Amino acid sequence: MAVEISTVTNLSEFLKQKETKPGSEYIDGKIVQKPMPKGKHSRLQLKLCNSINSCGETKEIAYAFPELRCSFGVRSIIPDIAVFRWSRIPFDPDGEVPNDFLLHPDWTIEILSPEQSSNRVIGNILYCLQSQTELGWLIDPVDRSILVFQSGQQPELFQGSKKLPVLEELNLDLTAETIFAWLKMTGA
Repeated sequence: MAVEISTVTNLSEFLKQKETKPGSEYIDGKIVQKPMPKGKHSRLQLKLCNSINSCGETKEIAYAFPELRCSFGVRSIIPDIAVFRWSRIPFDPDGEVPNDFLLHPDWTIEILSPEQSSNRVIGNILYCLQSQTELGWLIDPVDRSILVFQSGQQPELFQGSKKLPVLEELNLDLTAETIFAWLKMTGA
């Protein structure tokens, strides 16, 4: 279960505080610490980032950042994976990735941990969609499903071999079946 640490008066005050491990999010005026990622979570997070980046980075289409703090509107969240179109990555004057991302991701991906509240995680995905994020995934390793949220549409549950929606520019064929097969590391 996520642990509520304390309250602060605003996002600016929260961003001045020292980082915690695991990271904490600022949601509705409260500081909530995320649970420590475990094996299945880590495996899926790495494989998804690698898959997205292998087709998105070379052509400068998009990039998937693991555990990146995104602060926008009145929240500061840490999606398990935050995907940004290349044109929206706020590179610093030297052309390097900045430390602070004060904007919403184009695609937010959350991998549900057993001790996490699904409603709190869905709340962050919905907040992103209200802030112009196009796509959100909630991956549930327990029931091998992916709940997909797309701007302006009803959520859709994906299981098995049905192709998952991704950012339009990415040439990436993923299914729930493919993603959960990554949990078995033989022959990977």
